[in-house]
Amino acid sequence: MNIVVAVDGSKYGWWAVEWVAHLPLATPMKVKALHVIDDQSLRAPLTPQPVPVWNEAFIQNEIKRRVAEGKRLELETKNLFSSLELKGKVVTERGLVAPTLLKHAKGRGDLIVVGSRGLDAMDRFLLGSISTKVLNHAVSSVLVVKQEPRALSRILLAIDGSKASDKAVQFMIKKMVPLKMQATKQASVLEVAVLHVMPYVRYPELKETGKAVVQHAGERLAKAGYQVEEVSKIGQPAEEIIQYAEWNNVDLIVIGSRGLGAVARVFLGSVSSRIVHHSPCSVLVLR
Repeated sequence: MNIVVAVDGSKYGWWAVEWVAHLPLATPMKVKALHVIDDQSLRAPLTPQPVPVWNEAFIQNEIKRRVAEGKRLELETKNLFSSLELKGKVVTERGLVAPTLLKHAKGRGDLIVVGSRGLDAMDRFLLGSISTKVLNHAVSSVLVVKQEPRALSRILLAIDGSKASDKAVQFMIKKMVPLKMQATKQASVLEVAVLHVMPYVRYPELKETGKAVVQHAGERLAKAGYQVEEVSKIGQPAEEIIQYAEWNNVDLIVIGSRGLGAVARVFLGSVSSRIVHHSPCSVLVLR
């Protein structure tokens, strides 16, 4: 699996790199840490075009500062790779952040890892801007990191019976290892809560359909070696998913990028976006 992880010098950027090392992936990883020096946005947001002469000196000095910072980050990232025993390369490029990240992750089998927040108002990867652009336009899966890295113990897999949900189940079965390593170096089974949320409707048969969807996914995951909990709820999908994650110490939420339709769905731009914004834990949006 090709993994592109965004680094910007913030704690969220460093957490993103460390999360890559903690992901229980079954397939070999090719990791690329990417730092983007965004010098293009310096001019337009700060001054109208053409740039007044008295601002050009400031802009050039700021570009030099960012280039020097990029060199420092590149060295620190290589050292972090070494300490985490990650194999990969560190790349620094100049350009707009989101398009540059998307350029480096072109395939559906790739994964982009971004921190949910960054450094400050000018030099950051922040939720609602870079992360949202990446989520909306990436053809690859996206992991938004919101907390310190950890060995995964409990995953929440939100499904709705769509093809995207089935891909999420397939990812859990084929691309991840259903075992977690304890501090004692002993392995134990990774817990997965399979959750389907049905909006308030007047059709009882839809509720039964939801339970069947959860049961089918749960049986497949249990057969793959996971410890499974099957959960069906009625309510607003995003709110129920976020609440379950908060109340059950979930380490990672896994969701598909698109869903069924207007009645019962987990889809980008609505439910998925709200979960990424308000979840207490990191979120993996799969394509």
